[in-house]
Amino acid sequence: MIKRRQSKKIMIGQLPIGGDAPVAVQSMTNTDTRDVNATVAQIQALINAGCELVRVAVPDMVAAKALREIKSAISIPLIADIHFQHQLAIEAVNQGVDALRLNPGNIGSDQRVREVVHACRDRGIPIRIGVNAGSLEKDLVDRFGHTPRAMVDSALRHIHLLEDQQFNLIKVSLKSSNVTDTIDAYRLLAEEVDYPFHIGITEAGTPTRGAIKSAVGIGILLYLGLGDTLRVSLTGDPVQEIFVAYQILQSLALRQRGIELISCPTCGRTEINLIDLATAVEKRLQHIRQPIKVAVMGCVVNGPGESRTADIGIAGGRGNGLLFRHGEILRKVPEDKLLDELVEEVEKLAAELSH
Repeated sequence: MIKRRQSKKIMIGQLPIGGDAPVAVQSMTNTDTRDVNATVAQIQALINAGCELVRVAVPDMVAAKALREIKSAISIPLIADIHFQHQLAIEAVNQGVDALRLNPGNIGSDQRVREVVHACRDRGIPIRIGVNAGSLEKDLVDRFGHTPRAMVDSALRHIHLLEDQQFNLIKVSLKSSNVTDTIDAYRLLAEEVDYPFHIGITEAGTPTRGAIKSAVGIGILLYLGLGDTLRVSLTGDPVQEIFVAYQILQSLALRQRGIELISCPTCGRTEINLIDLATAVEKRLQHIRQPIKVAVMGCVVNGPGESRTADIGIAGGRGNGLLFRHGEILRKVPEDKLLDELVEEVEKLAAELSH
């Protein structure tokens, strides 16, 4: 069983982060924040997929002034991503965002940091210190290189800037595209502070490569008990990030949402078109939110056993399959009806679980 690190609990909007709260799934829009309609539409798609808090880029004052309208149209916490201009951070706070993501070190003078902290403290708005291996301070790179130690020292420098202002509504991220560097950095920082961690592998890549890289990095961190929120960073539609995030959490039994699909890789004993069937089952059941284990198995070797241990399962035979529910055979179904009847049974079980 995974023993999670006991981090300080903070609130982002109405969502508890850290402490004993579940690991929360986050994403970031890739729309132009100044286009309110497009940004809200993408956030709604993310919400439908299971996103629990969302970050938007704030490159200029026009984008900052759009935040109130965006916030009023969504039902999850909104985080403003700020770099370089402290006025944007203050305006984002005035517009009602639930949290900021910034590096205090690139905001400018200590006075500017104090102004941002004062605005956040008055409204109880947390700040995520987002350290990225690609944008470390020059003196740290000169001393340590692009290493986990440099990332941690950068984070501590920024944390101390906020703590010097008696501000402790802090969340921290230490992101690199290098999996082992990311893991080492979080492990080092966990020995120094108890603030909640936002975890992820930055710039992980296109959906397939990025999902693999993220699953390895995020999965190891979660297994070590590190991580209070997470984002899977993929080059593509951010809705894909949510599916991968929940699969990682579900694989480690940290969150249960939607179906867990068990399907065999097929072999020469398979006598039904299992590849197309499993793909279609996954697609047809994307709307299910209840945690249901579904087995789609292709032959008599492991099929009956796996199908019996699933909530709903199919064990394929020659041109047909046995449909199971909670270990009991419901009926034998012709191959051309397996998909529809399996989906029907899963939807029936989901309806029962929702009441």
